[in-house]
Amino acid sequence: MLKITDLVKRYGDGDPVLKNLDLTIAGESVVSIIGSSGAGKSTLLRCINRLVEPTSGSIELNGTELTRLRGRQLRAARRKIGMVFQGFNLVDRLTVMENVQSGRLGYISTWAAIMRRYPKADVRRAFELMERVGIAQYADTRADQLSGGERQRVGVVRALMQDPEILLADEPTASLDPKTSEQIMGLLRDLAGELKLPVLINIHNVTEAKEYTDRIVGMRYGRIIFDDAPARLDRDAMDRIYSGSPHADRSEGLRAAS
Repeated sequence: MLKITDLVKRYGDGDPVLKNLDLTIAGESVVSIIGSSGAGKSTLLRCINRLVEPTSGSIELNGTELTRLRGRQLRAARRKIGMVFQGFNLVDRLTVMENVQSGRLGYISTWAAIMRRYPKADVRRAFELMERVGIAQYADTRADQLSGGERQRVGVVRALMQDPEILLADEPTASLDPKTSEQIMGLLRDLAGELKLPVLINIHNVTEAKEYTDRIVGMRYGRIIFDDAPARLDRDAMDRIYSGSPHADRSEGLRAAS
């Protein structure tokens, strides 16, 4: 379970980007975060995996307080947080298998990684996952030879190779065409159920959020102002998320959504 309590992120002396956020995600639920650009969606995800340092507050993953970790303990915790990126973040000159195996870098020695001596169990697991997402035939193909949808599937498998306890996806469909976007969202939803894995997705496409996720969290100006089932996301809720006042209180927004 992911439990975020009173999370604040501030850059310099400006207003906080995240303002006292509380959020809990349990089980194999697929949760989408929606909101205008600048709402704090990407910052929230990056605080969870500590790519961005929170200013204050608590982020707890299955009993481990992530904000207190440093050095080796932080690196170990990050292995349990899979991340799927908007821009894929693949190494173009490497093969699909080599990119996928980068998800195991925290588990194998530096020498084995440099020499590309991957454990047999890791290779078998990679082929299982690549087969599941439909890219096993590209195992020896360079990443720069793939389509956008195929590249994002590589990114998904790489994240799953970490054996994560939660999967974060930051705009995973933003660089894809509509049909491929739906395929990727469907894949993330199905994998969450198959692997009993909670998935948190930052997404701009509200239609996809409503169709492929179990719960929608709406953010505006660093606050959560909607947190409910997709069916409850009506026109009034959308207006609050995308046109609300920067001084709107979170509890007021949640009461109005109920």
